[in-house]
Amino acid sequence: MALEGHYPGTWTRSVNLVTTEEKRLLLNDLDVLLCSFALQFGFAGGGIHSEPGSAAEYVCLPPDPNYVKTSGAGGGHMYGGEFQTNFFGSHANAEDVPCALCRTHQATSVIMIPGKNSCYTGWKVEYHGYLASGYYGHNVATAYVCIDNNPEYIMGGVDRHYGKLFYGVISKCGSLKCPPYIDSYPLTCVVCSK
Repeated sequence: MALEGHYPGTWTRSVNLVTTEEKRLLLNDLDVLLCSFALQFGFAGGGIHSEPGSAAEYVCLPPDPNYVKTSGAGGGHMYGGEFQTNFFGSHANAEDVPCALCRTHQATSVIMIPGKNSCYTGWKVEYHGYLASGYYGHNVATAYVCIDNNPEYIMGGVDRHYGKLFYGVISKCGSLKCPPYIDSYPLTCVVCSK
């Protein structure tokens, strides 16, 4: 899963948390690329759809949080990420979503292009897949993110907690020009670096 870059040359994406560290760092082709350089592996999270004041963006939470205080007012909430349909994989529904914060040494720019599954000339494909967001009928804003074509899940994460949800995104004709877009077709996405 790719989220907006936290600073130039970074992105987050879905990874399998039960693979070995060796596999995470050595595999480097389009279908199994995990990271050029991993800064953090963790859990996708964000605000919940049923709280209108929830934060909109998806975040990649570390597996080893640091707490200083043990109680507080709790005006904001952080929930774990969960696939809400089988659109991203045959058994993706209700699976908890892992993530990685990545940095590439060979690039100064990383972009996500919705509606494409390949990069423009001069850019390198980091991974490609399908565009995701929250559900349009929920009372909270979300962001568009790119889910890897072969998403992975957190081991033992099928509990239906309805935290930060991921849905496939389809094109809607009108102010979006059709053609070239086609009404109700799922949108692809690609993460490119340069």
